Amino acid sequence: MPPKFDPNEIKIVCLRAVGGEVGATSTLAPKIGPLGLSPKKVGDDIAKATQDWKGLKITVKLTIQNRQAKVSVVPSASSLIIRALKEPPRDRKKVKNISHSGNITMDDILDIARTMRERSMACKLEGTVKEVLGTAQSIGCTIDKQHPHDVIDKINDGEIEIPDE
Repeated sequence: MPPKFDPNEIKIVCLRAVGGEVGATSTLAPKIGPLGLSPKKVGDDIAKATQDWKGLKITVKLTIQNRQAKVSVVPSASSLIIRALKEPPRDRKKVKNISHSGNITMDDILDIARTMRERSMACKLEGTVKEVLGTAQSIGCTIDKQHPHDVIDKINDGEIEIPDE
């Protein structure tokens, strides 16, 4: 048999949740039930912590110690880009296949890249900016009225300078 769970030990559980909504407790129960936590209470905590991200899928990190869960939001690049587009929250059950055809500035991209910096695999901020631009391309938005891949080409050619940090 595996050893019993030590309540003083810190456990970290990462999961995807919809911002501002109480997720299905049936999906939370197998992950946090064995740790001695109430899925309903943790679901309410997640909903409270993700109010800023209403309607967006967001990664949530639960740090569990002494049968207490501390919720922290770990935003992905796509969530940050969609938030920068300033789209109104949508009802996920009614509105499907939405296209994010808005326009954001290069300053927004730099801010998102700085937020994502510690989780990026790139050596420099320039590489992180390119990662974020690739995500923007897959979402379908434009940067300063230009296609994201054109901006990546300009960064490669040296037309657009990215600061070191």
